[in-house]
Amino acid sequence: MSKIFVVDRIIYYNYLMKISVKVICNTKQRRVIKDGDMLRVWVDAPAVEGKANKRLVETLADYYHKPKTAFTIKSGLKSKKKIIEIL
Repeated sequence: MSKIFVVDRIIYYNYLMKISVKVICNTKQRRVIKDGDMLRVWVDAPAVEGKANKRLVETLADYYHKPKTAFTIKSGLKSKKKIIEIL
């Protein structure tokens, strides 16, 4: 049986967490700011050949203190707005 619950506008489904992320690419520093029900993530990589997506996963792994393998981009691979699934 599946369990779905919401805490602080974050959806948990069978111990998976899904978050909405807006990515700002090619900045000088990496940082993460919670903006309502979305995270704004600044990454220091260009949006070319998946470099920004890779850096996004690294930044979120540092922010949540989890391994990079715990993060999956579920939608928005070529968009600034993404849905990230965290194990």
